[in-house]
Amino acid sequence: MPSFRAAPVRVRVPATSANLGPGFDTAGLALALYDDVVVRIADSGLVVDVAGEGADDLPRDKRHLIAKALRATFDALGGQPRGLEIVCANRIPQSRGLGSSSAAICAAVLAARALVLGGEETLDDDAALDLATRLEGHPDNVAACLRGGLTFAWMSGATARVARVDVHPDVAPVAFIPSSRASTKKVRGMLPETVPHADAASNSARTALLVLALTRTPGLLLEATEDYLHQSYRAEAMPRSAALVRQLRADGVAAVVSGAGPTVLALATRATVDAVAARHPRAWDVVALPVDAAGAQVLPL
Repeated sequence: MPSFRAAPVRVRVPATSANLGPGFDTAGLALALYDDVVVRIADSGLVVDVAGEGADDLPRDKRHLIAKALRATFDALGGQPRGLEIVCANRIPQSRGLGSSSAAICAAVLAARALVLGGEETLDDDAALDLATRLEGHPDNVAACLRGGLTFAWMSGATARVARVDVHPDVAPVAFIPSSRASTKKVRGMLPETVPHADAASNSARTALLVLALTRTPGLLLEATEDYLHQSYRAEAMPRSAALVRQLRADGVAAVVSGAGPTVLALATRATVDAVAARHPRAWDVVALPVDAAGAQVLPL
């Protein structure tokens, strides 16, 4: 049985955008929009308090994703505490393609690790990524959330791996966030089992170009974000998002569906970000979200 810290722990986790066009299930970008989670070991029971996004919808018992991920992490660390108090201040929109579930999982993994004496030795950063991936089901969002910046994640056998790079300072993301939600499971089910070889080859080329565009040559972003694997197949589930992507790209803006959608992410530059953010499609919230370079952090209270 591990020894637990008496003091509460605060974790701040960023929103993330996965895929970025052609980088399906591998590319992730951390964005400067944050959830804050405070966790304290209690004498008994479970208390969950939620403010902000999802406050009217999220459960306040053992079904809450953070509570479940905390329990899974404590198991990996050697045992469960007597009780838990969890306080969530949510700013990341729920089920909009901005990594809210990954943020919750990463917050729980880091909070549990920080609450256990010697937790970082038992569960190092690579093991934390691997655990978060198992809890989420795929590594792209959790990798970006944990490491910050631009990440490319993959599975090596059953183990999650990640490579992180800094984003070029001229890249200035803008999120177009609708009021509607999307189910990742539903839209993933719309993807075909196979794609034409020519599409796969084109997507491979664009993914390689994406790395160059985001790190060295932002002028290539429009071409680098062309996708051949997933967005067109999912368009029926989010016609307004698909239409906005087409409109922005026709105007020369490197726009993609963020994750499973329906948020649209425009990869503007410092020279164009004001003009892009000034667009206000009806019923969309438009928010400039700089790249987060730090990733998830345990912070002082």
